[in-house]
Amino acid sequence: MPTAEIITIGTEFLLGETTDTNTRFIARALRGLGVDLYRTLTVGDNAERIAEAVQQAMGRAEIVITTGGLGPTVDDPTRQAIARAAGLELVFHPELWEQITARIARYGRTPSENQKRQAYIPKGATPIENPVGTAPSFIVEGHGSTVISLPGVPREMETLLTEAVLPYLKKRFGLQEIIKVRTLHASGIGEGALDELVGDLETLPNPTVGLTAHSGVVDVRIAAKARTEAEADELIARVEGDIRSRLGEFIFGADEDTLEAVTLRAVEKRGWTLACLESGLENALQSRLGRSGGRVYQGGSSREVPRGGLAEAVEQEANKTKASTGLGVALYPSEDRQDIDLALIIPSGREEKHLTYGGHPKNASRWAINMALDWLRRVAEGIE
Repeated sequence: MPTAEIITIGTEFLLGETTDTNTRFIARALRGLGVDLYRTLTVGDNAERIAEAVQQAMGRAEIVITTGGLGPTVDDPTRQAIARAAGLELVFHPELWEQITARIARYGRTPSENQKRQAYIPKGATPIENPVGTAPSFIVEGHGSTVISLPGVPREMETLLTEAVLPYLKKRFGLQEIIKVRTLHASGIGEGALDELVGDLETLPNPTVGLTAHSGVVDVRIAAKARTEAEADELIARVEGDIRSRLGEFIFGADEDTLEAVTLRAVEKRGWTLACLESGLENALQSRLGRSGGRVYQGGSSREVPRGGLAEAVEQEANKTKASTGLGVALYPSEDRQDIDLALIIPSGREEKHLTYGGHPKNASRWAINMALDWLRRVAEGIE
């Protein structure tokens, strides 16, 4: 099975001016072909550094995919860099120039002289026509590696990758496997404690198991490689069953499930409706519930609530909106930690919790909300 590396080209990424979305798209596409992606790298618009990065990647991986630097300007040096890395010269392709001219004509313009640069590609390279832009792409084979150069404009890159590159890779390398990923979401348990329960599974060769911690939520990723989707599903199912038996109530969902959506479904199943009150969270709780609430979420408000007064304020909010259930979260910053009050009003009574958060202050809001939602989920599901 071939290995791959992705090189994103553009100084704008290194300056933090633009977010790289291409790497994620390409990585997921390679995953669907069963290709192992070992490295990703971002390089600025410098021909020497690009050439060095490509040459090193060629020495490690069978597939090297670059994005960006194929425009007509002086600071688009990818063509020259890849030619240098492969020990080739650039050659003008009249048919590519015709395609570029025709594409620009659609805008009612004639191409400028500098746009002719885009019709030059490394000698012996296979051109890839760009039907949605002016930057042709190309494939260079040799030295035990295949280098595929794609435009940096996301929609153009996605089109060429999907319509031309993936079919090429499948045929070129006889790809007959897929990598499928299943992600379980856990709350109410920290990453370290969760690792204690499933750590031995993290050493499995296939499927592989990995953990990713967020603020109050831990993702458990199961990635299986197989010849068919059905085989991958079978591999994943066995490990998922083991993980679920170990983690039990801590797992609240999988893949696209969100904690707020799962919690609201549990509330709805109980026949309850919900209102919320938040303090010091800048409407973050209302925003999350509002996106997933449907008929269950009756609304809420945000206002400053003094310490010790949250439960009463939540009850008033529930009465005002005629909701049977109320959830309150209040954040009180202090010098070395964040104090958090939670209040829950359910048909059978009132409950309160007091928590402290010692992590980065900007993560406190999300952590507090996740703690509150997990608490409500557990109560609605009868876990506590």
